[in-house]
Amino acid sequence: MNLLVRLADDPTRAAIFLDIDGTLAPIVPRPEDARVPTETRAELRRLQSRYALVACISGRAGADARRIVDVPELVYVGNHGLELDPEAPLWRDRLRSVLATIEWPETEDKGLSVSLHYRNVADEAAARTSLESIADRARAQGFDARFGRKVLEILPALYAGDDTTDLDAFAALDSLELGVRVAVVSKEVPTALAEAADIVVADPAELVGVLRKL
Repeated sequence: MNLLVRLADDPTRAAIFLDIDGTLAPIVPRPEDARVPTETRAELRRLQSRYALVACISGRAGADARRIVDVPELVYVGNHGLELDPEAPLWRDRLRSVLATIEWPETEDKGLSVSLHYRNVADEAAARTSLESIADRARAQGFDARFGRKVLEILPALYAGDDTTDLDAFAALDSLELGVRVAVVSKEVPTALAEAADIVVADPAELVGVLRKL
């Protein structure tokens, strides 16, 4: 934990960036039911009072991320940062056209991207086959389409993606003097994420223990 000690030595010059689903909030059957636990919110408020920046970077829309975390003092950026890109609104109408051709029982429209969930289906193999066809159609229209944790995400090609976004975020820390990469792993998480991490924890509850050291 020496990296954490170094980070905590000068919090006014440090930033903490956090994913939400599966990291701060446990994965639940219905995405709209996700919530950050009370003890985790308390830690986030403590960190916000110490560090120069505490930000939640989520695949959800920014407003939805703020609702789930429920700590208004933090900074929220939705769609894995896509909301900050000045080119992003140009894709909004094109995504609407793609959505008009899709019929899926659990569709999460995030404005600049869409997630098609299949965690709650009876036959995951059949669902995956159907989603592969949808993914091919989306790619043919210039979108990126990739699978994450029981989900297909359709997003602008400039966008990094869901689970692999965490890997891109890890890589972005390479240019910093001190960057600490924490992976919250499960059987659904790519093995490359744990391999790239400085610290590996088993679940959101264990992550709170790491946050308490900061």
